[in-house]
Amino acid sequence: MAATSASEPATAAEPTTGAPSPDGPRPAPVEDWLRQQVAEGRWSQPHDVLGPHPVDGGTSVRVVRHLASAVRIVRPDGDDVELTHEGDGLWAGATPGTLGRYRVEADYDLEDATDADDATWTTDDAYRFPPTIGELDLHLFGEGRDEQLWQHLGAHVRTVDGVDGVAFTVWAPRATAVRVIGDFEGWEGRTTAMRRLSDLGVWELFWPGALVGQRYKFQILTDSGWVERADPFARRTEVPPATASVITASDYTWSEGDAAWMEQRAQTTTHDRPMSVYEVHLGSWRPGLSYREAADQLIGHVQHLGFTHVEFLPLAEHPFGGSWGYQVTGYYSPTARFGTPDDLRYLIDRLHTAGIGVIMDWVPGHFPKDEWALAKFDGYALFEHPDPRRGEQLDWGTYVFDFGHPQVRNFLVANALYWLEEFHIDGLRVDAVASMLYLDYSRTEWLPNIHGGRENLEAISFLQETNATAYKRYPGIVMIAEESTSWPGVTQPTSAGGLGFGQKWNMGWMHDSLQYIERDPAYRSYHHDEITFSLVYAFSEQFTLPISHDEVVHGKGSLYGKMPGDEWQKLANLRAYLAFMWAHPGKQLLFMGQEFAQPSEWSEARGLDWWLLDDPGHLGVQDLVAELNKVYKDTPALWTHDSSPEGFEWIEGGDAPHSTLGFLRKDGDDRLAVFVNFSGVPVERRFGLPTAGTWHEVLNTDAAEYGGSGVGNLGAVTAEETPWAGRPASANLVVPPLGAVWLRLAD
Repeated sequence: MAATSASEPATAAEPTTGAPSPDGPRPAPVEDWLRQQVAEGRWSQPHDVLGPHPVDGGTSVRVVRHLASAVRIVRPDGDDVELTHEGDGLWAGATPGTLGRYRVEADYDLEDATDADDATWTTDDAYRFPPTIGELDLHLFGEGRDEQLWQHLGAHVRTVDGVDGVAFTVWAPRATAVRVIGDFEGWEGRTTAMRRLSDLGVWELFWPGALVGQRYKFQILTDSGWVERADPFARRTEVPPATASVITASDYTWSEGDAAWMEQRAQTTTHDRPMSVYEVHLGSWRPGLSYREAADQLIGHVQHLGFTHVEFLPLAEHPFGGSWGYQVTGYYSPTARFGTPDDLRYLIDRLHTAGIGVIMDWVPGHFPKDEWALAKFDGYALFEHPDPRRGEQLDWGTYVFDFGHPQVRNFLVANALYWLEEFHIDGLRVDAVASMLYLDYSRTEWLPNIHGGRENLEAISFLQETNATAYKRYPGIVMIAEESTSWPGVTQPTSAGGLGFGQKWNMGWMHDSLQYIERDPAYRSYHHDEITFSLVYAFSEQFTLPISHDEVVHGKGSLYGKMPGDEWQKLANLRAYLAFMWAHPGKQLLFMGQEFAQPSEWSEARGLDWWLLDDPGHLGVQDLVAELNKVYKDTPALWTHDSSPEGFEWIEGGDAPHSTLGFLRKDGDDRLAVFVNFSGVPVERRFGLPTAGTWHEVLNTDAAEYGGSGVGNLGAVTAEETPWAGRPASANLVVPPLGAVWLRLAD
């Protein structure tokens, strides 16, 4: 008999006293107050009362079955043990010898039962199993050093003593009691109390029969009563706005293409190879796509454009779509908006097989105040710093993690490793690093560090630990910082006192160059330093040049919209700017929609204006981006010395009157000469070059194929041995208005 019913029993058994046999063993005694606590699931050590326990002459067993009319222990040998109702839903009995394996069979007097099976519920006893988390795991978590913490906390499908079920584990140190509730027990909670395993505050329960796909939450008893929380370590969630966690287990098999990618990745670094990044908000790239559907459509687009990597805005679960993923509640859960965790694995697998790397934005600096998630998790500040002068980010209405707490720090470090390990992510772009580094970031009231300074020493240490651990465990990945200040050593190794990132977004270049390009060409000559100043510090860090989502929202307009002039001038300005960006030292990042000059600024609430590709001008910009990436990847001079001055040399940096730039990108004998004219008239004059000979025009942004007017050099120029501006050779060169040309010496 193993049927269940959703109907309520009409009556429950009256409490009785006495032992099943006057001559046999008796159940272990339980005081009334403790029986009541256990019956309500309010006791921190339910396994000490429930389940089997040795007594004189045999074994005592006790279970909770509210409203049952009869309860018995069913054994494989048929020697069943009838239990006696002690009151409050607790049933107890005893048997000579040991109990061995058994199940619990409970009868209910159901008003609508059609046969006996409908009124009987048979299950394994959750309270007969040992803890499913080991002492070593608890010790490592206590030290804040469990690098695979997600394998030990959360919900995990297990087989224990031949019984299939799910092991639930949660950290709630100040809870009085914890219960797990879910589809597997009717969301009632009184029969699913968890045990506290140590002073660390880890609670555990193995629940037989729980299944993949079932929902669950934790009920936590605080000083103010019971509260419900989603699992901080849940690896799957309901689709928002629903908030329950979901039991999951991966059966995904990675392809040979992914294996080849991972093997090759481990042999190099991003500094040794070209890297141009296409930034994507998956929900609005083409609305309605699942992870698997995106694999079919996104990959083809990225391959056509020639980007080496895709960077996704945060894919961890977040309740509010308008946050773009930057207010995370499920740090270990890929957002369910687009499918299951294995569906995301499929997308990444396909990208790797196509030769495309995957970066994901990661938000360890702050989290939202949703009461069902991390906020005041066990009734008090737990994941957040307890002092609001450090624990709240007022601008964003969020809490700030307590980076000095060993278990909170472990939660975050392990989370970074989780995405790299379980999803084969190739890198993480860490959001809002400046808000973590400075204690007075956007605050009028703040607490200084132990030295009286404004630096957040705990956050610094956390970032160093995360980066060092990630690079140690996963060779070839890249950790990228969005750091908007001049903090020194962001990309210096931790051994030298740096933060240990592999790349840093060059926010200074972004700000200055956009400020410059937004000016009318007639006035750019007065602000020439805005376009050249970035070369003063270009080699102080390992930089990425970001034209990200942040620059095309909140009234800033799109990249196309920032350009002055009429439509032709806007498109020409944009093409010249992109060519300057791709030739500038550093890696490149371009947000979706900018590759075809979308006029409207981005909104997460709608898709991109793909219809613009029917317009030759917008299609021309996309074709230019594809050609920029092709030439970039084929030209080591553009990517081998991004952070070294030996890879860059000015030809003409001071021609402010003509708003013209000229420089070399170098890698040994491989040289690319770059000339950019940000004025509205052609520039035709002699420029110095390092070598005489034929220099082919490998790229001209004013070419007709990109929507330009065709002003150029007929495909090549001849440099003569005529010294010019300190160069041994020179050539007469035409640089089109609002245009750029790239030249390479013929073999």
